Amino acid sequence: MGELIGYGRVSSRSQSLDIQIDALTAAGVAHEHLYLEKASGRKREGRSALEELLSRGIRKGDTVVCTRLDRLARSTRDLLHITETLEQKGVDLKVLEQPIDTTNPTGKLFFTILGAFGEFEASIRAERQREGIDAALAKGDDSPFKGRPPSIDHARVMDLRERGMGAAKIAKELGIARSSVYRYLTPTS
Repeated sequence: MGELIGYGRVSSRSQSLDIQIDALTAAGVAHEHLYLEKASGRKREGRSALEELLSRGIRKGDTVVCTRLDRLARSTRDLLHITETLEQKGVDLKVLEQPIDTTNPTGKLFFTILGAFGEFEASIRAERQREGIDAALAKGDDSPFKGRPPSIDHARVMDLRERGMGAAKIAKELGIARSSVYRYLTPTS
């Protein structure tokens, strides 16, 4: 019989892993077998705890335990890749809040369907977010997405240049980088 290996993830640094840690340890996962991270689930890059778990953290007979499927991944392709890796290594998957057990055909089917719904939901959420951003941008000046205001006064740079100051002196006078001054002085095509 192998070990229970826990994986927990939250999407941002401000979120807490405490609820997942409590659930995983209550399910029998030892603290030394917890792989935890704060990273987005949309991309595989940057998820070092998951990569370590899949490459060195599991052995044949182990069971990977997570609280929900969306903690493991958000795309069907990624989920299927992870379960394929687990299968190749002889490792099972248990999801605490969803009846997923990859050791039987019914569990595998349910897992695939659930993954498809998770991906659909994430796509809908991203689409709504994009619509909200587009609507805010359409409002114009009141939009929080218009970018920060310029921190360099273009007119002041040009005025100092007309007075005969060089780029280094302008930069020193305004407390900005010389490269920034050059960007204002170099004509764009």
